[in-house]
This record gives sequence, C-alpha cells and structure tokens, in this order.
Amino acid sequence: MNNSTVDAQDQAAAGPPAAGRSWRGRSELGVCLLLAALGVLVLTDALSMPVDFTQRGPIGPKAVPVLVGSALLVVAALLARDVLRGGRGAAEGGEDVDPDTPADWRTVLLLSGAFLANAALIDTAGFPISSAVLFWGACYALGSRNPVRDPLIAATLAVVTWIVFDELLGVPLPGGPLLGVL
Repeated sequence: MNNSTVDAQDQAAAGPPAAGRSWRGRSELGVCLLLAALGVLVLTDALSMPVDFTQRGPIGPKAVPVLVGSALLVVAALLARDVLRGGRGAAEGGEDVDPDTPADWRTVLLLSGAFLANAALIDTAGFPISSAVLFWGACYALGSRNPVRDPLIAATLAVVTWIVFDELLGVPLPGGPLLGVL
C-alpha cells in the first residue's frame, strides 16, 4: 500500500468534519498564536527601549530584540500557513523516553530553587555570587556531586561571565561585595 492509499483511507474513516471539529488536528495553531504574541511583545518592548545611555556604536541594544521579534513573527506566520494547508508535526519516534514514567519533581524543584535563589541574591550579593549559586545548584540538581570541582567551575563561570558582560560588553551588572575586589 502506498502513502496516498493510506491517507485516503484515513480521510474516509474520519468522515466529513462536523461543526466544531474543523480545528481538530490543528493544535499547532495555538503554538502559532503563542509565537506571534511573543514576537509582538518582544518588538513592542524593543522599540520602546530607551537607548541613550547604552548606545556605543552604530548597532545599539535594540538590534537583537528587533531581529528576534521579527523572526518570531515570521516563524509564526510560516507555521500557521503550513498548518492551514494540512501540514502536521511528525510524531516523535526513536527517543529513548518512556511516556509512562512520572516526572522527576525533585529535580524540577531543585532547579526552581536555584533560579529563585539567583533572583533573590542578585541585588544584595551581586551577579558573580548569585550566578555561582545558580550554576552550582543546577549542577547539583542534575546529578553532579563533586564537592570541589562543581563550586570551582560555578564560581569561575560566574566571574568570567560577569567580566565579559560588565567590562567587555559594557552591560553593567551588580557586582555586590566583589565589586571592589574584581
């Protein structure tokens, strides 16, 4: 049997679309709406951004958000066009995931705690310390238990990230108590 015969049999078995069933199989349109809304939000935010204090060259801080927002709108439109023409997402096959296995809530809660700790500490402790807590917390939540390597890598990554953004890119991040040291 070729694919056209299988498609014709599937359509015949489904019958004509009843009222209210015409959206069945088009759940991807919800993703299109989400992408379009996100694109509009990003563009609106980017175009209303004050840039006087951060402009350092011909390409300012608006360039990347405008590009990302525009790309979100284009992808939303292309996906909607594909879905309305009958396109469907391919079923996931070949992944080594058991859909009947329950979620690992411990890992989710530990990662959430690391993100919340980062948000709570960034103003008082500064970016390097709060990010080191975030990076170490993510390592711990995902299963790494090396008590020497993990904090050292987390601290190094946090300080290097802070230096790159603060010194090289000119994006001021809170230094906290390490501001005078670094």
